[in-house]
Amino acid sequence: MIPFNKPHLTGKEAHYMYQAVYNGKLSGNGEFTKRCQQFFEQRYGFHKCLLTTSGTDALEMCAMLCGLQPGDEVIVPSYTFVSTALAFLHEGAKVVFADSMKRNPNLDAETLEALITPSTKVIVTVHYAGVACDMDAIMDIAEKHNLLVVEDAAQAIDSYYKHKPLGAIGHLAAFSFHETKNITAGGEGGLLVVNDERFVRRAEIIWEKGTNRAEFFRGAVNKYGWVDMGSSFLPAEINAAFLCAQLENLDDIQQKRKLLWQTYYELLKPLAEKGCFRLPDIPQYATNNAHMFYLVCNSLDERTELIKYLKDNGVLAVFHYLSLHSSQYYKDKHDGRELPECDRYQDTLVRLPMYYDLTTDEVRQICQLIATNFCS
Repeated sequence: MIPFNKPHLTGKEAHYMYQAVYNGKLSGNGEFTKRCQQFFEQRYGFHKCLLTTSGTDALEMCAMLCGLQPGDEVIVPSYTFVSTALAFLHEGAKVVFADSMKRNPNLDAETLEALITPSTKVIVTVHYAGVACDMDAIMDIAEKHNLLVVEDAAQAIDSYYKHKPLGAIGHLAAFSFHETKNITAGGEGGLLVVNDERFVRRAEIIWEKGTNRAEFFRGAVNKYGWVDMGSSFLPAEINAAFLCAQLENLDDIQQKRKLLWQTYYELLKPLAEKGCFRLPDIPQYATNNAHMFYLVCNSLDERTELIKYLKDNGVLAVFHYLSLHSSQYYKDKHDGRELPECDRYQDTLVRLPMYYDLTTDEVRQICQLIATNFCS
């Protein structure tokens, strides 16, 4: 069976984890945590970076930093993972779901302004498959209405919008290092990015369980105590050590993933031109970080048939999100607007295997199965 995903090991993970153990600083914010944070700040120009235990925790920190009050509204794409919405619901906000674009699953900036009310405080963008949303349009709308922008960049490591790194454009951003992502912190991990100086000090306090311990360790205060809300967002040092090994090999990982993505695209393009399905769309303003290769089928039945056919032939392909606005938990809270593009992707999008250790021969095998027995 060709799996859908398989975490890649560069060879240094265990060595760095061993080193972290014998450094005697296991609880986090040690050498490897600092090395990882500096990597992101130096490579991508992020203003301030803090490692977290997950992408979900990074989003929850974003929500806390937004200073939301009960009744405040946050605009969130419906076609996303539940963490994107939950982070803001935890803060008592009302989530207003937005539809996707026709061309790809990202938030449709053209319909965004109609969702804004006097209660709107935040716009959350999700860079689906690592492909940028139309950030100029979104940032212009946010500035016009004095709103904060949070980038859910969980899938967007090493991807760009008009030469700007994703995660560096909004006021705040969150990345994920879950094992399904391009790089991992040993199964779970995340990163909070703070691009607005207003939020830097409070971000450190929230990160350190509501204390000013980070300032104490820097010698800025002579003792530390409980000064704000917070939680246990700081990851263990062994997770940072694992991630550090991955970051040192990021360019190699990206090069291989992009080769696999391009092989899929070139082999399946003739079938897309016949109308069998749609291929991923990369707008001119966006780059491709090869996080995911997906197809958009013509119907739910065709997708179901494709997934079953591939599984019967030793290939695990999977669908993705169920639209959050129609979920069991939130459908009674949704305002009743139809979000047809989100629902279309819910029913028709299928993800093909994509991971570093996948071979180009295996990609050719998958494409051949699709070409000769499914779309002939």
